[in-house]
Amino acid sequence: MMKSIFYSFYRRLALLAVLFSALSTQTLLASDGHGESKEIHIKEYNPVETILHHVKDEHNWTFATVADDHGHEHHYGITLPVILYVPGQGVDVFASSEFYHHKPVKGKYATYEMHHEHISRVDEGKVYDFSLTKNAASTGMSAIILILLFSAISKGYKKNAGKAPSGVQSFFEPLIVYMRDEVIKPNLGSKTEKFMPYLLTLFFFILINNLMGLLPGGANSSGNISFTMIMAVITLLVTNLSANKNYWSHIFATPGVPVWLLPIMIPVELIGIFTKPIALMLRLFANITGGHIVLLSFMSLVFILEAAWVGGVASFIIIPLYFMEIFVAVLQAYIFTMLSALFISSAVAEHH
Repeated sequence: MMKSIFYSFYRRLALLAVLFSALSTQTLLASDGHGESKEIHIKEYNPVETILHHVKDEHNWTFATVADDHGHEHHYGITLPVILYVPGQGVDVFASSEFYHHKPVKGKYATYEMHHEHISRVDEGKVYDFSLTKNAASTGMSAIILILLFSAISKGYKKNAGKAPSGVQSFFEPLIVYMRDEVIKPNLGSKTEKFMPYLLTLFFFILINNLMGLLPGGANSSGNISFTMIMAVITLLVTNLSANKNYWSHIFATPGVPVWLLPIMIPVELIGIFTKPIALMLRLFANITGGHIVLLSFMSLVFILEAAWVGGVASFIIIPLYFMEIFVAVLQAYIFTMLSALFISSAVAEHH
Protein backbone atom coordinates (compact mmCIF):
# COMPACT_ATOMS: atom_id res chain seq x y z
CA MET A 1 0.00 0.00 0.00
CA MET A 2 2.79 2.42 0.92
CA LYS A 3 4.52 1.63 -2.37
CA SER A 4 1.40 2.47 -4.38
CA ILE A 5 0.99 5.76 -2.49
CA PHE A 6 4.66 6.56 -3.15
CA TYR A 7 4.40 5.94 -6.91
CA SER A 8 1.09 7.81 -7.10
CA PHE A 9 2.72 10.80 -5.39
CA TYR A 10 5.61 10.89 -7.83
CA ARG A 11 3.33 10.43 -10.86
CA ARG A 12 1.41 13.55 -9.83
CA LEU A 13 4.65 15.47 -9.31
CA ALA A 14 5.92 14.39 -12.70
CA LEU A 15 2.65 15.49 -14.34
CA LEU A 16 2.87 18.90 -12.68
CA ALA A 17 6.49 19.23 -13.77
CA VAL A 18 5.57 18.35 -17.38
CA LEU A 19 2.78 20.93 -17.41
CA PHE A 20 5.09 23.52 -15.88
CA SER A 21 7.82 22.91 -18.42
CA ALA A 22 5.31 23.03 -21.29
CA LEU A 23 4.19 26.47 -20.15
CA SER A 24 7.73 27.76 -19.75
CA THR A 25 9.13 27.40 -23.27
CA GLN A 26 10.61 30.45 -24.89
CA THR A 27 7.90 30.72 -27.57
CA LEU A 28 4.30 30.99 -26.29
CA LEU A 29 0.96 31.03 -28.08
CA ALA A 30 -1.60 33.62 -27.03
CA SER A 31 -4.98 34.75 -28.34
CA ASP A 32 -5.15 38.09 -30.14
CA GLY A 33 -8.77 38.66 -29.08
CA HIS A 34 -10.27 37.50 -32.43
CA GLY A 35 -10.03 33.78 -31.83
CA GLU A 36 -6.75 33.55 -33.73
CA SER A 37 -3.41 32.60 -32.31
CA LYS A 38 -0.28 34.66 -32.63
CA GLU A 39 3.32 33.79 -31.82
CA ILE A 40 5.03 35.71 -29.06
CA HIS A 41 8.78 35.60 -28.71
CA ILE A 42 10.19 35.81 -25.21
CA LYS A 43 13.87 36.58 -24.76
CA GLU A 44 16.17 33.61 -24.55
CA TYR A 45 16.32 31.99 -21.12
CA ASN A 46 19.57 32.68 -19.30
CA PRO A 47 20.19 30.21 -16.43
CA VAL A 48 23.19 32.16 -15.09
CA GLU A 49 21.12 35.33 -14.81
CA THR A 50 18.30 33.45 -13.07
CA ILE A 51 20.60 31.75 -10.55
CA LEU A 52 22.56 34.93 -9.77
CA HIS A 53 19.28 36.81 -9.38
CA HIS A 54 18.44 34.50 -6.47
CA VAL A 55 21.93 34.18 -4.98
CA LYS A 56 23.10 37.79 -5.02
CA ASP A 57 21.83 40.73 -2.97
CA GLU A 58 19.65 43.37 -4.62
CA HIS A 59 18.02 46.72 -3.86
CA ASN A 60 14.66 45.32 -4.99
CA TRP A 61 12.92 42.14 -3.76
CA THR A 62 11.28 40.46 -6.78
CA PHE A 63 8.97 37.50 -6.16
CA ALA A 64 7.84 36.81 -9.74
CA THR A 65 8.46 37.94 -13.31
CA VAL A 66 5.57 37.62 -15.80
CA ALA A 67 5.59 38.31 -19.54
CA ASP A 68 2.56 40.04 -21.09
CA ASP A 69 1.01 39.51 -24.55
CA HIS A 70 3.72 41.65 -26.13
CA GLY A 71 6.62 39.81 -24.54
CA HIS A 72 7.39 42.58 -22.08
CA GLU A 73 8.45 41.50 -18.59
CA HIS A 74 6.63 42.73 -15.50
CA HIS A 75 8.25 42.28 -12.09
CA TYR A 76 6.18 41.75 -8.96
CA GLY A 77 7.67 42.15 -5.50
CA ILE A 78 8.56 44.63 -2.79
CA THR A 79 10.08 48.00 -3.59
CA LEU A 80 12.77 48.63 -1.00
CA PRO A 81 14.03 52.08 0.04
CA VAL A 82 17.34 53.44 -1.20
CA ILE A 83 19.13 55.38 1.54
CA LEU A 84 22.17 57.34 0.40
CA TYR A 85 24.41 59.73 2.28
CA VAL A 86 26.42 62.29 0.32
CA PRO A 87 29.08 64.19 2.34
CA GLY A 88 28.17 67.85 2.52
CA GLN A 89 24.69 67.32 1.03
CA GLY A 90 22.94 65.05 3.52
CA VAL A 91 20.71 62.00 3.14
CA ASP A 92 18.60 61.08 0.11
CA VAL A 93 15.81 58.51 0.45
CA PHE A 94 13.80 57.24 -2.51
CA ALA A 95 12.30 54.02 -3.93
CA SER A 96 14.58 51.45 -5.52
CA SER A 97 12.13 51.18 -8.43
CA GLU A 98 13.77 54.33 -9.81
CA PHE A 99 16.71 52.15 -10.89
CA TYR A 100 14.80 49.11 -12.17
CA HIS A 101 12.72 48.08 -15.19
CA HIS A 102 14.83 50.22 -17.54
CA LYS A 103 13.47 53.44 -16.09
CA PRO A 104 15.88 56.40 -16.28
CA VAL A 105 16.28 58.19 -12.95
CA LYS A 106 14.68 61.61 -13.20
CA GLY A 107 14.49 64.76 -11.12
CA LYS A 108 16.75 65.39 -8.15
CA TYR A 109 17.85 61.74 -8.03
CA ALA A 110 19.20 61.75 -11.61
CA THR A 111 22.66 62.36 -10.14
CA TYR A 112 22.78 58.66 -9.12
CA GLU A 113 23.24 55.58 -11.26
CA MET A 114 23.30 51.83 -10.55
CA HIS A 115 25.54 49.22 -12.17
CA HIS A 116 25.32 45.62 -10.93
CA GLU A 117 23.63 46.77 -7.70
CA HIS A 118 26.39 49.28 -6.99
CA ILE A 119 25.10 52.83 -6.65
CA SER A 120 27.40 55.70 -7.55
CA ARG A 121 27.17 59.35 -8.48
CA VAL A 122 27.27 60.46 -12.09
CA ASP A 123 29.88 63.09 -11.21
CA GLU A 124 31.98 60.34 -9.53
CA GLY A 125 31.66 62.01 -6.13
CA LYS A 126 31.53 60.07 -2.86
CA VAL A 127 28.28 58.44 -1.80
CA TYR A 128 27.62 55.99 1.07
CA ASP A 129 24.90 53.39 0.54
CA PHE A 130 22.84 52.46 3.63
CA SER A 131 19.92 51.03 1.65
CA LEU A 132 17.60 48.30 2.89
CA THR A 133 18.49 45.51 0.45
CA LYS A 134 16.76 42.18 -0.12
CA ASN A 135 19.08 40.27 2.21
CA ALA A 136 18.88 42.97 4.89
CA ALA A 137 15.06 42.91 4.74
CA SER A 138 15.02 39.10 4.96
CA THR A 139 17.43 39.15 7.91
CA GLY A 140 15.22 41.71 9.66
CA MET A 141 12.17 39.53 9.06
CA SER A 142 13.95 36.48 10.50
CA ALA A 143 14.91 38.51 13.59
CA ILE A 144 11.26 39.50 14.09
CA ILE A 145 10.18 35.87 13.64
CA LEU A 146 12.80 34.79 16.20
CA ILE A 147 11.59 37.37 18.75
CA LEU A 148 7.92 36.46 18.30
CA LEU A 149 8.66 32.74 18.34
CA PHE A 150 10.68 32.71 21.52
CA SER A 151 8.38 35.18 23.23
CA ALA A 152 5.62 32.60 22.68
CA ILE A 153 7.89 29.80 23.94
CA SER A 154 8.79 31.84 27.05
CA LYS A 155 5.11 32.44 27.80
CA GLY A 156 4.50 28.72 27.31
CA TYR A 157 7.14 27.82 29.91
CA LYS A 158 5.58 30.24 32.42
CA LYS A 159 2.06 29.05 31.70
CA ASN A 160 2.90 25.33 31.74
CA ALA A 161 5.29 25.37 34.70
CA GLY A 162 5.41 21.84 36.07
CA LYS A 163 3.25 20.55 33.20
CA ALA A 164 3.89 18.93 29.85
CA PRO A 165 4.75 21.43 27.08
CA SER A 166 2.07 22.32 24.54
CA GLY A 167 1.75 24.20 21.26
CA VAL A 168 4.88 25.76 19.78
CA GLN A 169 6.75 25.02 23.01
CA SER A 170 6.36 21.26 22.51
CA PHE A 171 7.84 21.54 18.98
CA PHE A 172 10.95 23.55 19.91
CA GLU A 173 11.70 22.13 23.35
CA PRO A 174 13.42 18.96 22.01
CA LEU A 175 15.71 21.16 19.89
CA ILE A 176 16.50 23.47 22.80
CA VAL A 177 17.16 20.57 25.19
CA TYR A 178 19.30 18.75 22.61
CA MET A 179 21.45 21.82 21.93
CA ARG A 180 21.87 22.43 25.66
CA ASP A 181 22.65 18.85 26.71
CA GLU A 182 24.54 17.57 23.65
CA VAL A 183 26.35 20.64 22.31
CA ILE A 184 26.68 23.46 24.82
CA LYS A 185 27.03 21.65 28.17
CA PRO A 186 29.65 19.06 27.03
CA ASN A 187 31.86 21.91 25.77
CA LEU A 188 31.29 24.61 28.38
CA GLY A 189 30.45 22.65 31.53
CA SER A 190 29.96 25.07 34.43
CA LYS A 191 29.93 28.03 31.99
CA THR A 192 26.84 26.69 30.20
CA GLU A 193 24.35 29.13 31.73
CA LYS A 194 26.54 32.11 30.81
CA PHE A 195 26.87 31.33 27.10
CA MET A 196 23.69 29.34 26.40
CA PRO A 197 21.57 32.44 25.50
CA TYR A 198 24.07 33.49 22.85
CA LEU A 199 24.59 30.02 21.39
CA LEU A 200 20.87 29.19 21.25
CA THR A 201 20.17 32.55 19.59
CA LEU A 202 22.98 31.87 17.11
CA PHE A 203 21.61 28.42 16.23
CA PHE A 204 17.99 29.46 15.70
CA PHE A 205 18.84 32.72 13.93
CA ILE A 206 21.02 30.93 11.37
CA LEU A 207 18.45 28.13 11.05
CA ILE A 208 15.55 30.51 10.35
CA ASN A 209 17.59 32.39 7.73
CA ASN A 210 18.64 29.12 6.09
CA LEU A 211 15.04 27.91 5.86
CA MET A 212 13.70 31.26 4.65
CA GLY A 213 16.15 31.12 1.76
CA LEU A 214 14.48 27.89 0.58
CA LEU A 215 11.02 29.44 0.33
CA PRO A 216 9.76 30.49 -3.13
CA GLY A 217 10.88 34.08 -3.64
CA GLY A 218 13.06 33.90 -0.55
CA ALA A 219 16.34 35.78 -0.18
CA ASN A 220 19.68 34.01 0.12
CA SER A 221 20.66 35.95 3.25
CA SER A 222 22.62 33.20 5.03
CA GLY A 223 24.41 32.46 1.75
CA ASN A 224 25.71 36.02 1.68
CA ILE A 225 29.35 36.44 2.74
CA SER A 226 28.49 39.62 4.69
CA PHE A 227 25.94 37.74 6.82
CA THR A 228 28.30 34.86 7.62
CA MET A 229 31.14 37.31 8.31
CA ILE A 230 29.08 39.19 10.92
CA MET A 231 28.11 35.91 12.63
CA ALA A 232 31.77 34.84 12.69
CA VAL A 233 32.97 38.24 13.97
CA ILE A 234 30.47 38.09 16.85
CA THR A 235 31.78 34.65 17.81
CA LEU A 236 35.35 36.02 17.56
CA LEU A 237 34.50 38.89 19.93
CA VAL A 238 32.62 36.68 22.40
CA THR A 239 35.50 34.20 22.42
CA ASN A 240 38.34 36.64 22.93
CA LEU A 241 36.57 39.08 25.25
CA SER A 242 35.62 36.17 27.51
CA ALA A 243 39.06 34.56 27.39
CA ASN A 244 40.91 33.99 30.64
CA LYS A 245 44.59 34.28 31.54
CA ASN A 246 45.23 30.63 30.69
CA TYR A 247 44.05 31.17 27.10
CA TRP A 248 46.33 34.14 26.46
CA SER A 249 49.30 32.43 28.14
CA HIS A 250 48.99 29.57 25.64
CA ILE A 251 49.19 32.10 22.82
CA PHE A 252 52.10 34.25 24.04
CA ALA A 253 53.96 31.61 26.07
CA THR A 254 52.96 28.17 24.81
CA PRO A 255 53.73 25.57 27.50
CA GLY A 256 56.50 23.12 26.62
CA VAL A 257 57.81 25.21 23.73
CA PRO A 258 61.49 26.33 23.88
CA VAL A 259 62.00 30.08 24.26
CA TRP A 260 63.83 30.34 20.94
CA LEU A 261 60.72 28.98 19.14
CA LEU A 262 58.36 31.60 20.60
CA PRO A 263 59.06 34.21 17.86
CA ILE A 264 57.69 31.63 15.42
CA MET A 265 54.87 30.21 17.57
CA ILE A 266 53.39 33.51 18.71
CA PRO A 267 52.55 34.73 15.14
CA VAL A 268 51.17 31.27 14.32
CA GLU A 269 48.92 31.35 17.41
CA LEU A 270 47.79 34.91 16.65
CA ILE A 271 46.91 33.90 13.08
CA GLY A 272 44.98 30.95 14.53
CA ILE A 273 42.73 33.39 16.41
CA PHE A 274 41.45 34.72 13.07
CA THR A 275 41.51 31.53 10.98
CA LYS A 276 38.85 29.94 13.20
CA PRO A 277 36.13 32.54 12.52
CA ILE A 278 37.22 32.70 8.86
CA ALA A 279 36.56 28.95 8.63
CA LEU A 280 33.14 29.47 10.22
CA MET A 281 32.36 32.24 7.74
CA LEU A 282 33.42 30.36 4.62
CA ARG A 283 31.84 27.02 5.60
CA LEU A 284 28.35 28.46 6.07
CA PHE A 285 28.61 30.71 3.00
CA ALA A 286 29.89 27.98 0.66
CA ASN A 287 27.47 25.26 1.75
CA ILE A 288 24.31 27.38 1.59
CA THR A 289 25.22 29.17 -1.66
CA GLY A 290 26.48 25.99 -3.33
CA GLY A 291 23.31 24.12 -2.42
CA HIS A 292 21.11 26.84 -3.90
CA ILE A 293 23.14 26.93 -7.12
CA VAL A 294 22.93 23.13 -7.57
CA LEU A 295 19.18 23.09 -6.91
CA LEU A 296 18.48 25.96 -9.31
CA SER A 297 20.75 24.42 -11.95
CA PHE A 298 18.63 21.26 -12.09
CA MET A 299 15.47 23.37 -12.23
CA SER A 300 16.92 25.31 -15.16
CA LEU A 301 17.31 22.12 -17.21
CA VAL A 302 13.59 22.23 -17.99
CA PHE A 303 13.96 25.66 -19.62
CA ILE A 304 17.35 25.03 -21.26
CA LEU A 305 16.39 21.78 -23.05
CA GLU A 306 12.83 22.96 -23.80
CA ALA A 307 11.45 19.43 -23.55
CA ALA A 308 8.37 18.46 -21.57
CA TRP A 309 9.78 15.10 -20.49
CA VAL A 310 12.73 16.82 -18.78
CA GLY A 311 10.35 18.16 -16.12
CA GLY A 312 9.24 14.64 -15.21
CA VAL A 313 12.79 13.31 -15.02
CA ALA A 314 14.14 16.36 -13.20
CA SER A 315 11.45 16.11 -10.51
CA PHE A 316 13.01 12.83 -9.29
CA ILE A 317 16.26 14.76 -8.70
CA ILE A 318 14.93 18.14 -7.61
CA ILE A 319 12.56 16.91 -4.89
CA PRO A 320 15.17 14.80 -3.01
CA LEU A 321 17.66 17.66 -3.44
CA TYR A 322 15.19 20.07 -1.92
CA PHE A 323 14.73 17.87 1.15
CA MET A 324 18.51 17.50 1.33
CA GLU A 325 18.80 21.30 1.36
CA ILE A 326 16.41 21.42 4.33
CA PHE A 327 18.68 18.92 6.10
CA VAL A 328 21.75 21.00 5.19
CA ALA A 329 20.03 24.14 6.54
CA VAL A 330 19.66 22.45 9.94
CA LEU A 331 23.10 20.82 9.79
CA GLN A 332 24.96 24.05 9.00
CA ALA A 333 23.23 25.90 11.85
CA TYR A 334 24.22 23.02 14.15
CA ILE A 335 27.86 22.97 12.97
CA PHE A 336 28.25 26.74 13.29
CA THR A 337 26.88 26.64 16.85
CA MET A 338 28.90 23.57 17.84
CA LEU A 339 32.19 25.06 16.61
CA SER A 340 31.37 28.39 18.27
CA ALA A 341 30.83 26.55 21.56
CA LEU A 342 34.12 24.71 21.04
CA PHE A 343 36.05 27.94 20.38
CA ILE A 344 34.51 29.65 23.41
CA SER A 345 35.27 26.64 25.63
CA SER A 346 38.95 26.76 24.62
CA ALA A 347 39.04 30.40 25.72
CA VAL A 348 37.34 29.99 29.11
CA ALA A 349 38.71 26.57 30.12
CA GLU A 350 40.53 26.54 33.43
CA HIS A 351 44.15 25.41 33.70
CA HIS A 352 44.56 21.71 34.62
